[in-house]
Amino acid sequence: MFARVLSLAALLAVTATGAASAADMPVKALKPVAPAPFFFVNENSIGYSYYFTATDPGVSKTAKNVLNFTHFDVWAYGTNFFTVDWLKSDTRDPVGGTAGSQGATEIYGLFRSTIGFNQLFNTRAFTVGPLTNVSFIVGADLNTENNALQPAKRSMVAGLNFDFALLYKGTFSLAVEAYKEYSHNAFYVMNGGDTDFRTTWRLEGMYTQPLDAIVPLPLTFSTLYGIQGPKGAGNPSANAFDTKTEYFVSPKLALDVGKVVGYRPGMTSVYGAYRYWKNKFGIDPTAGTGTCCTVESSWVLGVTQAF
Repeated sequence: MFARVLSLAALLAVTATGAASAADMPVKALKPVAPAPFFFVNENSIGYSYYFTATDPGVSKTAKNVLNFTHFDVWAYGTNFFTVDWLKSDTRDPVGGTAGSQGATEIYGLFRSTIGFNQLFNTRAFTVGPLTNVSFIVGADLNTENNALQPAKRSMVAGLNFDFALLYKGTFSLAVEAYKEYSHNAFYVMNGGDTDFRTTWRLEGMYTQPLDAIVPLPLTFSTLYGIQGPKGAGNPSANAFDTKTEYFVSPKLALDVGKVVGYRPGMTSVYGAYRYWKNKFGIDPTAGTGTCCTVESSWVLGVTQAF
């Protein structure tokens, strides 16, 4: 989720065209200099992917069709990243948990923003060896789904992000964050199922490695990862249970189709990926009735179009 572009646009200087006075020769009009763009990078993309064996808590395996929109930009002091997924399950995860209903629909949005210390303090002190920058990171996650669990997640993160440069143009990022979540869980009877989890810790980041220096194809390998600590029960109901540490990883291999066919590179890509999510939403699969199926393990195929 978090490529970093640290170069800044230079300002152009304008000087006089000669030493003669205005009385001796005409003055040539100067063309106005276009202002530097506010965003050095401004990228948008749409995509489609198919999860073969996704999982929702309380539900067995379910295939999912996913539509995605992603935005990423870089400005003078940092980056902004926003992505939203529309996920449609098959009938094994029905609306409201009612057998025979159509598959449930989920909308999941994620936002992250960074402020780089090198840029903020106009220094290179935070570039040491492979470390390229340290940033303050803030963000939020929002979701809603109309299945039996009826989640309505609202979470916030804040912390420090560390960026590293690797060999062959590889990059690695690690964010160390505080995490706070409010949500909803239809399994809980008190407060209408609303939850207020305690603040916990979270680690997240991304590894990206172009492979064109190794193989004669425009391939890129990347991995998203996240580890999140237990966040308590979140509800005083008698059937509420303590959550467990969550683990998420999703390695992906993408092919730049545009570059292969001689079209604009970086525009169209196809990819294969694998998703592994243990204790999904922090739910303990041994806690009791209705808490099964909290490990997601699924292959993914997808396509992305930038614009």
